[in-house]
This record gives sequence, structure tokens and C-alpha cells, in this order.
Amino acid sequence: MIAKILVVDDDQASVEAAIEVLEREGYDLFAASGGREALEILAAEDIDVVITDEKMPDLSGIDLLKHIKDNYPYTQVIILTGYGSIDSAVEATKAGADGYLEKPIQINILRQTAKNALEKRSLFLQNVNLREQLDDKFGFANIIGTSKPMRELFRMIRLVAPTNATVLIRGESGVGKELIANAIHNHSRRQDKPYRTINCGALYRELLESELFGHERGAFTGATTRKLGLFEQANGGTLLLDEVGEMGPETQVKFLRVLEGQEFTRLGGDKPIKTDVRIIAATNLDLEEAVKNGKFRNDLYHRINRFPIRVPPLRERREDIPLLVSAFIKEFSKEHDRPVSGITPQAMDYLKNAAWDGNIRELRNAIETAIILAGAETLELDDFSAEFQATFTDFEEASDTDTQMGIPLGLDAPDHSEDSINVDDETVGTVGMTMEDIEKEAIRKTLAETGNNKKRAAEILKIGLRTLYRKLESYGWLNKNDQEADLRD
Repeated sequence: MIAKILVVDDDQASVEAAIEVLEREGYDLFAASGGREALEILAAEDIDVVITDEKMPDLSGIDLLKHIKDNYPYTQVIILTGYGSIDSAVEATKAGADGYLEKPIQINILRQTAKNALEKRSLFLQNVNLREQLDDKFGFANIIGTSKPMRELFRMIRLVAPTNATVLIRGESGVGKELIANAIHNHSRRQDKPYRTINCGALYRELLESELFGHERGAFTGATTRKLGLFEQANGGTLLLDEVGEMGPETQVKFLRVLEGQEFTRLGGDKPIKTDVRIIAATNLDLEEAVKNGKFRNDLYHRINRFPIRVPPLRERREDIPLLVSAFIKEFSKEHDRPVSGITPQAMDYLKNAAWDGNIRELRNAIETAIILAGAETLELDDFSAEFQATFTDFEEASDTDTQMGIPLGLDAPDHSEDSINVDDETVGTVGMTMEDIEKEAIRKTLAETGNNKKRAAEILKIGLRTLYRKLESYGWLNKNDQEADLRD
């Protein structure tokens, strides 16, 4: 593919001279007489390299450079500076220029600079493509999933990561919003720069502002030294503001000023300090409702909502649960030095159908606890805590129950026909009963039929023996001596 180079200069003679040299190298050349015209060409063409004059009447070369880096991060930019203008070259480099040329342009240097820029772009794109191939196969680092909602999430991350756009990550508690923020930073051009995080809901206002903006010595009681805030610490990099919806009104005003002017003042100070920080905000709140209620500023909401990303709850991506379980088993088996390497189909079925109100965090904690409690190399349902098993509202073996009413095997579901309900001797006791009462009756009958053989009853009911004991204990039916005898057998 022929490389495309855009030359931008209000000096027509300079443009023509550069184009004449570069055309001999076989490149596809575009010309613009100013920054505004250059923006139109960039929007219409996939430009590989931009060579732009530093000083132009409508839009400076530095401003054009910043626009390109924000919107076309893979495009290389070379700045043309006046002869011997070292300060200009330094400013261009700080702004992200990939190279600079002094006027008048020397032909050989122009050729070599353009060649180097194209090679740099090619290498950068190869790395990006390789990273995307790995992401497609394995997901982003620590973000696991192949479901449709997760593929869409990965697509959104890839779109926004290379830009400098402010991102608002939304999702329920426990879905992994901080992992998404990490992925955005690690796939951005700021990946080698600082990455800082702060939980806006965990600190009272004065401490939060001190952490964000820093403070001067004597700014408040206990401020014995100057402190650099996160906007200074993360300069050039990324700052994650978690639980941004919990930020108080006074702090919201100060934060908005940073977003609008890219500068702030330390607490107790009077000198404005410039900052270049990419903001990623995260929340599990309904910010629109907070705006309506006057708890969150409307102007701040629109500032941080430039590129919203929704992280799906676990219940919307259940097909990812086996992948997550496998990863967590591997992680915690190693961490706790346990020999666990798998999970029974029965236990996996429960995990795939659990409510998971706490999302991935809850699943992760459940797996860690089960591995600690596990007595074998394969996790079984009984290895999970009683608190976890109690989260199921239906009888424990959902896959082995009557699907019409959720009634355990061994009891017939009432026949709810249009004309009548047929009630026989076996079901008369279940009409109008709660599911808990039906479950107790199923256990009672099964124990009676097995001569109180709890192991055999557990097999018939298709629940674990420990689960049966836990239920009997909750009903007040458990005899401790019988339990000890059963376990000996």
C-alpha cells in the first residue's frame, strides 16, 4: 500500500518543494495551506505522516499536532521549525511530535525523516495488530470472556484506548470496572506514564481534595509539608476516579475546572498548576437521576460522559462463567497451595445458574472459599459455603427438579388444568404449601422410605450428604449421635 503524506504550510513554495522531493520516493502526497484545511483532509483520508509548519495564521502546528494525537494516534507528525529554533523543537517534542525539521528544508534530511516516520508507524501498527490478535484470542489482561457482551466491551476499549477522550465506565458493583480502566490505560499511548486511582466515596471532602489537588504546607491543621496531589503525580498519564458519583458538590466544582482548563491549585496555594491527565471515571450510580435530584452537576456529567462504556453484569454473560471459574481455580489453587484442578459438572451447573448479585467479585470469592474448604482435587457443590448455597431460592438441585413447579423428584406437581386441580392422596398435602415446606416434606418422606439412611436419602434427593445434614439441622431434626454414626459408616 502506498504511504500517504500530508504537507501543511501557508508558504506555497515550501509545500511545492517538499512535495516535489517526496513524490520521487513514490509516496501519495496531499497539500494544505493551513491547519483548518489539514483537518478536512485528515477526516477524509487515512494519512500516515503529517509534515506541518509550526506557525500558521489559522491554526498553529502545535495545536494541529495535539488534535492529531488525540484523534489519529497512529499518524506520525513532523514539525517544521525556524532555523536554530531550539525552544520550538523542544516544545514540539513535548507536545508529542515524532520528529522535526529545520527550515530551509534539506532534501536528504527530508527523505530520511519521512522514511523513519513511516517505519515507526509500520512498527507501531504491527505491535497494535499483534496485541489485538492476542486480545481476540485471550481477552484483555485479567479480563476474561468470549460472550457477545464482552466482545462488544473489548471493541469499545480498542476504539477509545488510543485516544485522549475522557471515559465514563458504568456498571454494577463487582463487575470489574477498575480492570476496564486498567485495560484502557495499558492500551493507550500513555501506557508508559503514571496510572493512579482514587475512590471518591471512601474519603471525606477535605481529604479527597488533598489527595486530588495536593496541598501547601500549613494549608490546614496537620499539613506540615507540601504534598503533591494525584493530578500532579499522574501528569502525562491516566487518573481513575472510582465512584465519581459520590463526589461532593464543592469538589465537583473544582474537578470541573480541571477538566475545562487543564489546571488546578493546591489547597492553601494560589499558583495555578498545569496538568495533562487523562480522566477515566467509574460509577455504579444512576448519574442521570443524580443530576435530576441536584446531587451531581449537569455540566460535569456531560464533561465526563464523552465516551460511556457499560460493563455487563455477570447474569448477562453466563456463558463466560466456566472460563472465569477455570481461571479462579488456577489462581487460588496456586495461591493457597491446594491440589484443586477441576470442578464437578453438578457444581458448575449451580455456578452457571446462580444469581450473582455481587457479580465477578462474588464468584471469585466463592471459588476461593471453596478451594480452601475442598477435600479433593475436584470442587464439589458441598465445598461451597452454606451462605453461598443458601442464595438459591429453589430446591438445591435445580437441574434435578420438576421444571413445572420446581418441586423435587419424588413429589408430583399439582395438575393445574383449565377446569380443575386434580388432587390425589399424594399431593393433597402440598396444595398451598411454600416451597420450603414442600422441600421438608420431600426430605421427610425420603428418610422414611430409606429407614433413616441419610447417605441413601442424599443420593435419592441428589444432594450432598453435608447439605442434607445442614438442612436437617436447620429443621431441628438432626441427632448429633446419629450424624457421628453415619459419618463413621
